[in-house]
Amino acid sequence: MRTQVLDDRSVPGFGSRLASAVRRRESAIAVGLDPDPARLWRGGESVPSGDPSVAAASAVTDHCRRVLDATAPACVAVKLQSASFERLGPEGARALRDVAEHARQLDLLVLLDAKRGDIDVSAASYAAASFGGTDTPWGHVPGVGADAVTVAPYMGRDSIRPFLDAGRPLGGGAYVLVRTSNPGAADLQEHELADGEPVWALTARLVAGLGDDGPDAGAPVSDVGAVVGATAPDRLLRLRELMPRTPFLLPGVGAQGGRVEDLAPAFAPGPGAALVTASRSIVGAAGDGHEDPATAARRAAEDLRALAQAL
Repeated sequence: MRTQVLDDRSVPGFGSRLASAVRRRESAIAVGLDPDPARLWRGGESVPSGDPSVAAASAVTDHCRRVLDATAPACVAVKLQSASFERLGPEGARALRDVAEHARQLDLLVLLDAKRGDIDVSAASYAAASFGGTDTPWGHVPGVGADAVTVAPYMGRDSIRPFLDAGRPLGGGAYVLVRTSNPGAADLQEHELADGEPVWALTARLVAGLGDDGPDAGAPVSDVGAVVGATAPDRLLRLRELMPRTPFLLPGVGAQGGRVEDLAPAFAPGPGAALVTASRSIVGAAGDGHEDPATAARRAAEDLRALAQAL
């Protein structure tokens, strides 16, 4: 697990680390893990008997490790959906840390998909849990050790700042929800403001500004990213104009209907400018057939990687 670094001037910013990892791995794909205990890959290690929470968390951990082992060669990052682990209680929190550590051993960046958004004091606690953990009178309580975390901007910049304050000394960053992939995104994000632009344009300007004063201020890619749904590709060109250095996290490919071929504007700034994330279309690539799920997932990840490299 990454440890706290006191002098953040010696630590590359998340944007620089992301760009370097994309070049090294020759991939712009993040595999998403949102494990459902009722829908895990068959086989694997036997789970302990007794406490149901221990058994469920053990099965989820084994499943996620196998997915990562199969897909890591085609990916640069993993996106861990925190709620899928948290619903399993304390054992789920342990499973989340174990899966994150396994991802790091495979040289993958760890993106914690938590979508946190709260007042600054609470946000600081969420940030500690996401990045470096917390020092207590009884010792250090580890956090997830994420490289970046998704955050919600509805409460404004002071609810985002604590994540940057906690992450930057460790080379970590944040992805802010700007124009998401779900159908309900239009309820608020597409609402027209007085200047005629939608709410997502205002959010995009906020995100761009937050990245301009970070450790990657002079780099092609900043350390403050934007979650931009692949299901609204017609918004991409304007979003890239508003956020020329912002790394985009692009969910919605595959099961939600988004197509990699439509995402070229997101990649324009170069390596690290965009990550395509896919969960169900990779993890469930074998469907209900008899194909080995690891083989199917590896093929799906490689196919997605090739599509992104062609942009």
